[in-house]
Amino acid sequence: MRRRLAACVAVLLAVAGSVLMFVRPADAAVGLHVSGRNIVEANGQTFVMRGVNHPHVWFTNQTRAFADIKALGANTVRVVLGSGKRWGPSTDVGNVISLCKQHRLICVLEVHDTTGYGEEGAAASLDEAVDYWISQRSALVGEENHVVINIGNEPIGNTDAGQWTAATTAAIARMRANGFQHLLMVDAPNWGQDWQYVMRDNAQTVLDADSRHNTVLSIHMYGVFNTAASIVDYLDRFRSNGWPLVIGEFGWRTNANDVDHETVLSEAVSRGLGYLAWSWSGNTDPILDMTVDFDPGRLTSWGERIFNGPNGIRATAREATVFAGGTPTTPPATPTTGPPATPTTPPGGTRACTATYAVVGQWSGGFQADVRVTAGASAISGWAVSWTFPHGQRVSQSWNATVSSSGSSVTARNVSYNGTLAAGASTTFGFLGSWNGTNGTPALTCTAS
Repeated sequence: MRRRLAACVAVLLAVAGSVLMFVRPADAAVGLHVSGRNIVEANGQTFVMRGVNHPHVWFTNQTRAFADIKALGANTVRVVLGSGKRWGPSTDVGNVISLCKQHRLICVLEVHDTTGYGEEGAAASLDEAVDYWISQRSALVGEENHVVINIGNEPIGNTDAGQWTAATTAAIARMRANGFQHLLMVDAPNWGQDWQYVMRDNAQTVLDADSRHNTVLSIHMYGVFNTAASIVDYLDRFRSNGWPLVIGEFGWRTNANDVDHETVLSEAVSRGLGYLAWSWSGNTDPILDMTVDFDPGRLTSWGERIFNGPNGIRATAREATVFAGGTPTTPPATPTTGPPATPTTPPGGTRACTATYAVVGQWSGGFQADVRVTAGASAISGWAVSWTFPHGQRVSQSWNATVSSSGSSVTARNVSYNGTLAAGASTTFGFLGSWNGTNGTPALTCTAS
């Protein structure tokens, strides 16, 4: 009897061992995954997101955007999708993934319908977002090397933000129960900005809810993060706890109450954090657009800053190694842009620089304009653009230039980082202004040194 019992125990142990050996690979990392605070590829290579958000669900015909975003140096694109609750439904997930892979971009896919749930009456719940992902499962399974699933955009508003923890852990559990092995991304509550610190204070609970331990947290930085101190303190909390984090959205400072984008960029680079700026084009608020009408040859000041500025995408992006060889994205010596549409010639000699003016957004009493400065046949070390408004417009705020006004006469001079331009190279600056009655385009004069 004892011998038979021992034999049975041995059999049971062998079976148990074989079961353990069988289930273990299901727990192993597949494709993009979290390792400590970092995102790494299947081969163990660290991958740092450098990219932008593209509002695909509202502009499904703008598929050229994937190629254009890549051409400007990005290694990631966060794609806005709709579950059908408010937008969409996006049933072209397979095509979106193909476009990302074709243009060697890691694809972060997000359901936008969840934005502001609890405060926005039309918003979808995270549970409804998971329903959508399950409906698209056939297009997603097998793409773990190329796709990150951002379960729901800004999934809780400012009403009862504390519900975020339970809703997020439940969503992660359902994703895993339905066989998704992808790297999951979860946005903070408070419309993504976590000003009540629900995500910060419950991050470990959410990370522990993932049976695959493969979730990255995402903070969105806008007006809540308008000082360097607020940004540094928030990021320090995540670093000290060893939690994986990306900056999934952020805008830029057009007034003192806006996000301190310079600190966001410098801190992200120094800490090795991924960032995805908002957004490529198509905003109802054009100040956040990086391109005018989806045209990569017409970068706004925000687009110029993100792609070509210090700590920007061209300077810091590295392509994922999953794409044939993983060649690093190398920034060009100078920004590359199209020729100016209506060049102006400085008085008294050869053309040293040209400047073009474009209104990129206009509303009652106000507008945003961008000015592109392009060097002539020789390199320049500084520039100044002057004009006289024809209808009494006034500049109220500017960026990427030092602007002075006297009545309707305006002069804009380069700042320290954009005065030196190689022959034919361009830079842009922008401003906000006021108008009344007519907002006519002034003639520009560009002089260079």
